[in-house]
Amino acid sequence: MAGTKTHDYHILEPDIWPLIGAFAALTFTSGMVLFMHDLKGWPIVLGLGIAGLIATFFSWFSNVVKEAQQGDHTPVVQLHLRYGMILFIASEVMFFVGWFWAFFDFALFPKQIEVIEGVTTNLFGQEGAALIAQFPPKGLEVLNAFELPLLNTLILLCSGTTVTWAHHALIHGDREGLKKGLWATIILGLLFTSIQAYEYGIAPFAFGENNYSSAFYMATGFHGFHVLVGTIFLIVCLRRAYIGHFTPRQHFGFEAAAWYWHFVDVVWLFLFVVVYIWGGWGAPVH
Repeated sequence: MAGTKTHDYHILEPDIWPLIGAFAALTFTSGMVLFMHDLKGWPIVLGLGIAGLIATFFSWFSNVVKEAQQGDHTPVVQLHLRYGMILFIASEVMFFVGWFWAFFDFALFPKQIEVIEGVTTNLFGQEGAALIAQFPPKGLEVLNAFELPLLNTLILLCSGTTVTWAHHALIHGDREGLKKGLWATIILGLLFTSIQAYEYGIAPFAFGENNYSSAFYMATGFHGFHVLVGTIFLIVCLRRAYIGHFTPRQHFGFEAAAWYWHFVDVVWLFLFVVVYIWGGWGAPVH
């Protein structure tokens, strides 16, 4: 590491990127609102917001990496970075609490709807109102939990093992083991994403078709997005490993990526049990 600090803190130099990031987030949100209301100009506004966010991520994170390599990440700074990552993951957990809450609400208090030849029908106030409400809706076929979902579960569990292998290799100074573990984890992550994309392609229901399909795609799709983000996180760590970054005593960037990946693994286990197995229990399988 270049340079050693004699104090336990680090004062950042003034930087424009936090301000740019704030405006980019506002622009992105505004673009999404315009898109959802199908108003003119949404592609430009949304595109500018996304471009601003990507530029902020790249520049701001690059600065953090440079500070680490300059020896600015003292023990106190590393501790606070860990606090920040823990709070970030906690905020992500709250997102999934919302999706699970919606799914349980639909499942435990089902509405009287049925699916007939792919068309969702609300039975309130009609002759069929005497039918017993059920979840998934009557007539809806679900995905077989013990085919592609089970395969993806095994893939993510294996990826949690490989990222732990990479972490232990780094701690013990085995840089080749670090690279191999990261390569294996990244490949497994890409495989998971590919299988999930294929699963969406063959799913017998569409997003927004009924409460089951909406909850299904929001929960699993949001998790799939996290898998993509985690894979990018690990690719950056692999690149840093090849250029000589990380030491057995200072490797918070990799540690944060590993925490994030394990969080993704745990969430998927809950999704597999709740959404695929319990949520589709008793429904016809596609």
